[in-house]
Amino acid sequence: MIGLMACQSEDKNDQLPRIAITGLAIESSTFSPALTHMEAFHHKEKEAVFSYYPFLSEDSPQRKQAKWYPALYGHALPGGIVTHSAYDSLVSRTLEILKQNLPYDGLFLDIHGAMSVVGLDDPEADFIKKVRKLVGPACIISTCMDLHGNVSMKLAKETDLMTCFRMAPHEDELESKQRAVDNLLLRLEQKKGKPSYKAWVPVPILLAGEQTSTRIEPGKGLYGMVEPITRREGILDAAIWVGYAWADEPRNRAAVMVTGDDEEAVKKAAEELAMRFWELRKEFEFVAPTLPFEEAMKQAFESPKKPFLVSDMGDNPTAGGAGDVSWTLTEILKLPQMQSPKGKKLVYASIPGPDLVAKAVEKGVGQEVEGMVGAMVDDRFAPPLKIKGIVKAIKHGDIHAETEVVVQTGRALVIVTKRRKPYHKLKDFTDLNLTAEDMDILVVKIGYLVPELYELQKGWVMALTPGGVDQDLVRLGYKRLTRPIFPLDPEMEAPDLSARMIPLSHETL
Repeated sequence: MIGLMACQSEDKNDQLPRIAITGLAIESSTFSPALTHMEAFHHKEKEAVFSYYPFLSEDSPQRKQAKWYPALYGHALPGGIVTHSAYDSLVSRTLEILKQNLPYDGLFLDIHGAMSVVGLDDPEADFIKKVRKLVGPACIISTCMDLHGNVSMKLAKETDLMTCFRMAPHEDELESKQRAVDNLLLRLEQKKGKPSYKAWVPVPILLAGEQTSTRIEPGKGLYGMVEPITRREGILDAAIWVGYAWADEPRNRAAVMVTGDDEEAVKKAAEELAMRFWELRKEFEFVAPTLPFEEAMKQAFESPKKPFLVSDMGDNPTAGGAGDVSWTLTEILKLPQMQSPKGKKLVYASIPGPDLVAKAVEKGVGQEVEGMVGAMVDDRFAPPLKIKGIVKAIKHGDIHAETEVVVQTGRALVIVTKRRKPYHKLKDFTDLNLTAEDMDILVVKIGYLVPELYELQKGWVMALTPGGVDQDLVRLGYKRLTRPIFPLDPEMEAPDLSARMIPLSHETL
């Protein structure tokens, strides 16, 4: 009897769909001199890939609904353009692992959509084409993306199910990835195969994420349209991409994609979302007051609110900045308020300075240290800066920074890292013994505030500072975008927003 039960269990397992998992994710600014190398992706292989997806834990319903074959997943901090050798190595390794467990009924493709690679346009489309060639035309590929990604016609063609995040900040990231997996499982279990129709609309708008936050209107209302549309008869999923503003490539722009089995419903929904986006284009504003640096700091020092946050936006490493532009910190340390013994305390997060970090580690907490920080990668706006001060804290072992130190110079507490790191969680500060009490003013290399910092701040302004993700898009100097495009061409004629019905992945484009 026990043997019979085991046999039945094995038979049931053999009937489960076979699903692979893979993906590469990064935002790459082509306006930054930085290069992104293979190690920046911190990629994981095979069983280790499951750690990225809590909804695929061993006891999850989704895990039990299929036989899963993770290949490779790598997620890099946003940064500069990816080297061709790094891209080739990661893609080759992905294909090598995928080949070991062929065939597959489905594949979950986890990408960002804003990767730039040296010498290669539209790398996500190149990646999926290579994957498709290996797994074959029958395999259903379900793709999840960041809403700041870009969707070219080639990428839309090769994927079968496509969705993206619906919130900025991305509080729904895991929810969206689970939706992509659930959509795939549903089609396989119901034996419906690929959705019959895919409608794609390129929308000639390119705005910064800080202008399209879903916390406020009109982004909130625009993205609020998406979920109700997915409940319509004949529609499986709908998505709106804002696009990635800091890469100069023809594909970079907003887009809409709707999938489903009712051609008219799919087409109508895609055009409805695209038209609404276009109608709202002039209403998008920055999510917080946006001022030149001098005015932003004046407001911070005059405000009675504490902590008062200032976003150092131009070199934001969460959007693709090099993270080591020294201009803002140089200007802050020149301010007379920074030398006043009773002035406000300011925390600056952060700037790479391996020279100073090494000296601080050698001397220890409480000792005076002097060393150079910043401008090792991006020195276009200011040279490396010499800092002299007292070491207040040292921490080792961060996956990005490796080693972090806090140096007090005058009224400023400067976080210096061995390697660049974004600071957007309270733990990033408390691990360095920094609390809200230390922060009359907190200056962070970031754009819009992620939830923990948003809840922490009592006042907030975004400073228009220089860097590879400069928020003044007009002065970036685009040369390769598909034009006309708003807001670079503010008086452009109304575009053709009719839906392009994309052939299924096994059909000819």
